[in-house]
Amino acid sequence: MKKLIQKIVEFRDERGWKPYHNEKDLAISISLEANELLENFQWRNSEEAVSESKQNIKEEMADVFIYLLQLAEKMDVDLEEEALKKMEKNALKYPVKSK
Repeated sequence: MKKLIQKIVEFRDERGWKPYHNEKDLAISISLEANELLENFQWRNSEEAVSESKQNIKEEMADVFIYLLQLAEKMDVDLEEEALKKMEKNALKYPVKSK
């Protein structure tokens, strides 16, 4: 993950975009890209959307992920660690029901 973040940061910095990548604007960009992802599914069922737009769906997923990693880097958040903590919290909130 660190190598990927480093590559993303280098890409951003080579283009002089760092001043525009503050927390607020990165969060907005995540939302905008997530909406672009959703557009692939609008007025279609899942099977249609995936069969007709799989490449675009993958690209929009990558855009969301890239912006999310940039926000995590900016805020010094270890997303792997936070995801594991959140899964533990969710396990307590939504326990497996015994049959």
